[in-house]
Amino acid sequence: MVATREAIRLAEERKLDLVKVSPNANPAVCRIMDYGKYKYELTKKEKESKKKQKVITVKEIRMTPNIDEHDLQVKIKNAVKFLEKGDRVKVVVRFRGRQLGHTNIGREVLLRFIEATSDFSVVDKPPKMEGRQMVMFLNSKS
Repeated sequence: MVATREAIRLAEERKLDLVKVSPNANPAVCRIMDYGKYKYELTKKEKESKKKQKVITVKEIRMTPNIDEHDLQVKIKNAVKFLEKGDRVKVVVRFRGRQLGHTNIGREVLLRFIEATSDFSVVDKPPKMEGRQMVMFLNSKS
């Protein structure tokens, strides 16, 4: 245990900073260190950890229940491309007017979509009605 004035003098002699590590302790715990270098290394470690993080984005694909076969194949191809990149895909079938009475057609479209992308995806959330649209989420297998 060193007196406060003695600790300050030692820090000044070494041209370093006196930093309180645990100010709530009795007596307070201090450390002689180069504070600027310490802060720099902390930010460097933080940046390094951010680099290793994988950002998952959600891509949305919109359709109608009476979508043509070729248009569906184009949507499937885009979904596969997103899934291969590692993105999550939200597939939405929008119903307008009298189409709301035939939600089973929209469900069939989504089930065909699942079947076509089954090699690349896993169903995260199965098809479910949310207001005027039926939504499902797909995640990449890898």
